[in-house]
Amino acid sequence: MSDQKTETSLERGSALIRRLAKTLPDTPGVYRMLDEKGDALYVGKAKSLKKRVITYANVNKLPIRLKRMVSETQDMMFVHTHTEVEALLLESNLIKKLKPRYNVLLRDDKSFPYIMLTGDHDFPLLTKHRGAQKRKGQYFGPFANAGAVNRTLIALQKAFLLRNCTDNVFDNRSRPCLQYHIKRCTAPCVGYVTKDEYAAQVDQAAKFLEGRSQDIQAELGAKMQAASDTQDYEVAAAFRDRIKALTAIQAKQDINIGNLGDADVLGLYNDGQKTCIQVFFFRSGQNMGNRAYFPRHSSDDASADILMAFMAQFYENKPIPPEIYISEDASETDLLEAAFNQKANVHRKVSISVPKRGAKLRLIDFVIRNAKEALEREQLKLASEKKFLEGVADLFDMDGPPKRIEIYDNSHISGTNMVGAMVVAGPEGLRKTAYRKFNIRRAGDADDYGMMREVMERRFGRAIREDKGPGSADWPDIILIDGGKGQLSSVMEVLEELGIEDQLTVVSIAKGEDRNAGRERFFMPGRDVFDLPLNDPLLHYLQRLRDEAHRFAIGAHRTRRKNDISKSPLDDIPGIGAKRKKALLMYFGSGEAVKNAGVDDLQKVEGISKAVAEKIYDYFHAA
Repeated sequence: MSDQKTETSLERGSALIRRLAKTLPDTPGVYRMLDEKGDALYVGKAKSLKKRVITYANVNKLPIRLKRMVSETQDMMFVHTHTEVEALLLESNLIKKLKPRYNVLLRDDKSFPYIMLTGDHDFPLLTKHRGAQKRKGQYFGPFANAGAVNRTLIALQKAFLLRNCTDNVFDNRSRPCLQYHIKRCTAPCVGYVTKDEYAAQVDQAAKFLEGRSQDIQAELGAKMQAASDTQDYEVAAAFRDRIKALTAIQAKQDINIGNLGDADVLGLYNDGQKTCIQVFFFRSGQNMGNRAYFPRHSSDDASADILMAFMAQFYENKPIPPEIYISEDASETDLLEAAFNQKANVHRKVSISVPKRGAKLRLIDFVIRNAKEALEREQLKLASEKKFLEGVADLFDMDGPPKRIEIYDNSHISGTNMVGAMVVAGPEGLRKTAYRKFNIRRAGDADDYGMMREVMERRFGRAIREDKGPGSADWPDIILIDGGKGQLSSVMEVLEELGIEDQLTVVSIAKGEDRNAGRERFFMPGRDVFDLPLNDPLLHYLQRLRDEAHRFAIGAHRTRRKNDISKSPLDDIPGIGAKRKKALLMYFGSGEAVKNAGVDDLQKVEGISKAVAEKIYDYFHAA
């Protein structure tokens, strides 16, 4: 019966595609196949929409995966473009946004950290930056991860003695901070160096980050020798320490290819089922690190097609280097080059090539070996996760291993800055892109039960309103609550009110006596409280999930508390910008003193007219 139903669905989908193809022009564009809910099953681009779409109607020539896709297709959408390049750019954008089930998908697409030298201050700041590059200054990177940036920043501070404090802290210093005393800053905040002297430090740091490291080391070496010749050994030792710091950075550059410049190197390894793509970043010839990606795809997708789809999505929102070296020949390389050169964030012509000989081929082989090893590690991790999920299903009497586990915890201090946190785990481990925090609005002071009720109402109430209830991709099979019987009762009350108490497994995990880890007790509706042996690997797995929720909740709470502490009563007064706020605080010493000041006193502050003074006074004293 099911085979007959599938056959009927396939015929219906094929007939729909054939009918729609007749209306399409012989021009470039993007097409979307939609399921019964209107969600995208697949997004594709075409040089000719008519010729491309009609191929899906010839179901006898399609692989099983595409036959299944056609059978699920209930409708299609089309966007016409002027060129195939425009179609490729739109396709990659839609794939990242819609995440269609039948496309090759880039997962874990996080932004990369950079090192920034600010350009809007007389004494530039050297700091880590992630996100949009809106602030004026120089950006160096990308680095593969925050650890690589942090190590480089520490070495740069030792070598070039640049400040790492915020502009606000800098402007309000009256004496040097610890960075000066540990010889990582020259204390420009209190005038220990002039603007020109500090500018020379900045120039050296910028040259080093641009790849001119040998020039900088030679310059510092000459100064060290000059100081030694004049028997100024303390100064010579300072230059020696700076040179050692630069050498420490270069020691991390375990791959060096002459004349490489700015380039990304991509190597793909496929074991027949899954794929790893390693991306190595080189800027100014320096290795900025690497990152492994495991795109989702069908087992019958060709390696070259996987790599092309990955690149289109990967560079959709990232700066593109002028050289990209890849491990797979692909028919659409020229099209991808044209698309990249059309993007607004490209400043130099982009070239994509497959090295055939020499040092660059050896580099590609090295990157592929890294991809193979990363995939083997990932497979071992997935096998371990699968075993744990099977154990979870047995322990909690589930029908099968869970595909999505949601873990909840709360954090607050005496009822202030209350935050609820949700972390997510599944067959591929922790899914950090799915984490969510809840700023608690309604719970009473330090009411853990009320906080948990609010989190559940907002999480599952919204899911039901948005038609993302049971059966949807983001619906959990099980939720773990950090707490005891009381937290479990609070959660079940909410789920019963929403009518979904039977649609998921609910477990509360509480520490034992004296809150000792390893003596956790588990609470479930309709079951007696139970525990696990102290050294049971499954207990350690559940502890790890609980601890991750706890870590995320505390981090969110600290962020909220920090923002609350730094908030000034002047922040919400209309017409009071940063400059006036600073003038008021400098004059009165605190926000509370401004609040208690009269109109005449407020007018004494530079930039505060009578009208503005009255506005400030009225803001604090309005009935």
